[in-house]
Amino acid sequence: MYNEIIEGIFIKRINRFIAEVSINGIIEKVHVKNTGRCRELFIEGRKCYLEKSNNPNRKTKYSLISIYKENLLINIDSQVPNKVILDSLKSENLLSNLEPSQIKGEIQYKNSRFDVGFFSNKENKYYYLEVKGVTLENNGIAMFPDAPTSRGSKHVLELIDAKKNGFGAIILFLVQFKNAKTFKPNNITDAEFSKNLTNANINNVEILCFDSIVTRDNILLNNKIPVEI
Repeated sequence: MYNEIIEGIFIKRINRFIAEVSINGIIEKVHVKNTGRCRELFIEGRKCYLEKSNNPNRKTKYSLISIYKENLLINIDSQVPNKVILDSLKSENLLSNLEPSQIKGEIQYKNSRFDVGFFSNKENKYYYLEVKGVTLENNGIAMFPDAPTSRGSKHVLELIDAKKNGFGAIILFLVQFKNAKTFKPNNITDAEFSKNLTNANINNVEILCFDSIVTRDNILLNNKIPVEI
């Protein structure tokens, strides 16, 4: 998944895209691959892993991809959940009960672009699937979002619309760490998203959640975990 991984010590976040990390005693400005808050993760002194860029013209040499929260390694790369789910669908390990075919990423539906689209040979209909990466952990409970997300609500509402128009609709939360006990929407941070997710559940949009096996240079789909709406 990742190449040339470097260990570092997190110092501070400068803005949404840049942080300072100590690498072999030298403080480097690095790219942060997540624009969420991640306040419970980005704490000075924590061990983290970075991927070294092979682009000599890039302003930052490294990208921050994961960080420890006590003994728990959490992947914070917001781009990787789509790849994990798309690869799992194509390898027939995920949603094999639907017999997916014609699997494609980035599929347009009305005013939204969903992460994955596929045809279910078993149900003889097209499915739209939206993937949300989860990095927020609270006493073993995985929660989303960690910051208000109007875009997330828009996707949920469009999935409800797709379902009402005869399409299959799935929202899949990929927990970017291992051994989450359960998943819950973060009502305190974004009550609107939580309300919309509840409405999606009422309207039979399928809501799934899986955790991940995270190592210093990889992230793999692991176990399905319970969803509490």
